[in-house]
Amino acid sequence: MLPNAPTSCSHCSSEEKQPTAVVKSDASLPPAYICPMCEGVGSDKPGACPHCGMALQKNPLAKRNEPECCGDGGDHEVRDLWWRVRWSAAMTTPVVLLSMGMGLPVIRDIPHDASGWMQFVWATPVVFWVGWPLLARFANSALTLRFNMFTLIGLGVLAAWTYSVVALAVPQWLPHQATHGGMTLYFESAAVITVLVLLGQLLELRARNATGSAIRALMSLTPKTALLVRDGSEVETPVEEIQIGDVLRIKPGASIPVDGIVTEGSSAVDEAMLTGESMPQEKGVGAAVTGGTVNGNGTFLMRAERVGANTLLSQIVDMTAKAQASRAPVQRLADRVSSWFVPAVVGVAALTFLLWWQFGPQPSFAFAVTNAVAVLIIACPCALGLATPMAVTVGLGRGAQMGVLIKNAETLERLQEIDIVMLDKTGTLTEGKPTVTEIFPLPGLSARDLLACAAAVEAMSEHPLATAIVNAAKERNIPIAAATNFQSITGGGVLGDVGENEVFIGQETFLKKNGVFVSAECHSRSVQMQAEGCTVVIVVLNEKPLGIIAIKDKVKETTPAAIEALHAFGLKLQMITGDALATAQRVAKDLGIDEVAAEVSPKEKLLHVYQARGKDRHVAFAGDGINDAPALAAADVGIAMGTGTEVAIQSAPVTLLKGDLRALHHAFALSRATMKVIRQNLMFAFLYNGLGIPLAAGLLYPLTGWLLNPMIASVAMSLSSVSVILNSLRLRRFK
Repeated sequence: MLPNAPTSCSHCSSEEKQPTAVVKSDASLPPAYICPMCEGVGSDKPGACPHCGMALQKNPLAKRNEPECCGDGGDHEVRDLWWRVRWSAAMTTPVVLLSMGMGLPVIRDIPHDASGWMQFVWATPVVFWVGWPLLARFANSALTLRFNMFTLIGLGVLAAWTYSVVALAVPQWLPHQATHGGMTLYFESAAVITVLVLLGQLLELRARNATGSAIRALMSLTPKTALLVRDGSEVETPVEEIQIGDVLRIKPGASIPVDGIVTEGSSAVDEAMLTGESMPQEKGVGAAVTGGTVNGNGTFLMRAERVGANTLLSQIVDMTAKAQASRAPVQRLADRVSSWFVPAVVGVAALTFLLWWQFGPQPSFAFAVTNAVAVLIIACPCALGLATPMAVTVGLGRGAQMGVLIKNAETLERLQEIDIVMLDKTGTLTEGKPTVTEIFPLPGLSARDLLACAAAVEAMSEHPLATAIVNAAKERNIPIAAATNFQSITGGGVLGDVGENEVFIGQETFLKKNGVFVSAECHSRSVQMQAEGCTVVIVVLNEKPLGIIAIKDKVKETTPAAIEALHAFGLKLQMITGDALATAQRVAKDLGIDEVAAEVSPKEKLLHVYQARGKDRHVAFAGDGINDAPALAAADVGIAMGTGTEVAIQSAPVTLLKGDLRALHHAFALSRATMKVIRQNLMFAFLYNGLGIPLAAGLLYPLTGWLLNPMIASVAMSLSSVSVILNSLRLRRFK
């Protein structure tokens, strides 16, 4: 063994491990390694993809306990490739000097035959020993008839080496035109191509590993240990052992280990890595804190609420990793081209060989070999295959860092097509924390009695308006009676019995449909409050109106800027809300929203989405409530507020973690930037192969006398994949 060779790994049970067959993993567990190009290819061990031949990379979703040497899905192979590049370069140097340095002292004195045999001695181990992983992948592609980049590389290298051996050992076997009075050898081409391909693989693997930096950064946010408070003492405990209900001490500057609730103390918490919010958020007793965020200067106790795979950070990593493994529709074009690419290139190489042999200048056979090898080497199907998945991986990871979760690559592509955005009001445009601003009882009833009557029934509801009424009653120390026979009427209000009386709280329009009318004074007051942006509910006792309660939900401070940014994209904005028309119109006017649809039920929200899509519009719907779930699912792209309900988040392919609409602008901008990079990658890949293959075949020779050296073709082939990856990595700097 040469010095500095990679050492044997007891876990891998082999030296310089280069498996070329995917090992089937337990179907119930995610594979430890996946192919970045081929969907559905996974393995429990590092190795090469049997379809495209590329090195498998670590699956972010896999939970493994393997040693670092082979469990990182990248570092071990980087070290192995670096070792191979160094030794192949060292052994190729004398081959190049002997072949191309015939005018140099000492070398010019070496007889031609002796020089040829010396080149053979140095080049052969480069091709068959150091370059063995390339030949192994070539052999696997040939045996399985799954042709890929390594099919072309193997054919080219072996053709150059075999021709040289025959020309050196038994030149009489070759046509007279092959030598034309002098022996032509291509040992230096075979060796240099091997070195350059290995170098390209090294650069590509290092660049490809960088595409997963966003996921690794998120995974690294969770600390390894936590301070568990038990029986008055603090014990440093592995995070994996933390249970729901455990009390943890969070010290200044420490990362929060799990999701939970602050039970004692206060501090400012930096949530930037999870939500994109740059300003630290103040957290006091009762506030929710998220695992992976960083505590400021204060210290506090927290109670663990969600641990392990249930934490928000774990779910973000899981969703983003699954999204990165998905395929965008635009990838289908590259897949179709790649399916016939290698056979087509082999056909072009064969045709090139025949044309040069029959019609080329002397030595025509040598020219035929050279140009055919150049065609095989310069073609690069990997540039096509990597164009989309690399950009998608980086783009989705960057989105997760900015607080935008996009569940799959198809959604990332669809976002660029959206031309109309439908927005729910409560919790989306507004804070979702309404407060009672006015209580207007009809004559003969006090405001206190009116609020007590309403709170008794609303206490059974979880709607934000109900919470506002109940909180108003508690602030005034009003006893809240128990209600029975509670009913929630979608788009109408709530109903229940308080003692012997039936109480209904809801909208005036619903009352009118059911034959209950309010006084002119009550109606006038209601219209006035709605014009000021308040939501107005009417309290009815035994089908007799008692008065109105006005509730106002403050517009989020960030909403006006978000609306302006969305308009700058040329998007049409429409508010779809169950609130009263006058209230919705006032909010829409203040924010500059284009259209309003008010007093709509969840079914009608769904109808609005279908109607817009029926007019060939591409619709995004943003909402946060359970009643928004059908519309979120029906839209081309559903967008859930991360501060909303779990049902809304599960129904939507896009989640804004902070519930800040400004992140929606980031989602649209990221989609357009990613798709632009994908188009650039595909254009470069098609252009590279469209120009490179004809040049390698000698298209310009009749005009310029210029031919493409196979070694130069090897450099171009390696750089093509690297350039696609580096172009995709630009998305890491997206803002």
